[in-house]
Amino acid sequence: MPEEWSVRGIVAATFPLLAVLTVVELWGGLVLDGSRAVLTQYPTLLTLVPGIIAVAGNLGSVLASRLSTAFHLGTLAFAPTDDELAGNAAATLALAATLFPAVGAGAWVARYALGDVALGLGTVVFIAAASGLLLAVVAVAIAASATYAAFQLQLDPDDVVVPVVTTTCDVLGVVVFLLVVGATV
Repeated sequence: MPEEWSVRGIVAATFPLLAVLTVVELWGGLVLDGSRAVLTQYPTLLTLVPGIIAVAGNLGSVLASRLSTAFHLGTLAFAPTDDELAGNAAATLALAATLFPAVGAGAWVARYALGDVALGLGTVVFIAAASGLLLAVVAVAIAASATYAAFQLQLDPDDVVVPVVTTTCDVLGVVVFLLVVGATV
């Protein structure tokens, strides 16, 4: 990592990555657009998409920031026995286990209030929880991998890891969500 920071250096390190991530994000939108039929058939699922993607991205971002801080402090070892890594991963999974069912219940209540419920509460909560827990595992893997890659490439993880994690969670969030919906509905 460079010892001195400059705007030019940060832009030079992140611009190519952000350009690639923009294309990846567009692909995620196309995948979502391709599933319009099932999402309009079950409006509660359509209501659930932004919440699932947002919470997954937020959990991934928090984890990425914590790993980046641990990296800068020198307390992150990138080893399977690393307590810092394991503790942060466990916290992310615990948050996912509590937040995603709440997101599902909130989406169902919102659609119920509008008088437009096609799926039961249990089904919607299950879809949200299953999607969320799978996404949390993906977020942990991506955040740890991206932080390690930044370390290996001598880039500042503060500059590159959060965009990678949030974009990946957006795109894979759509894919995982649609896979869980397909297996459930």
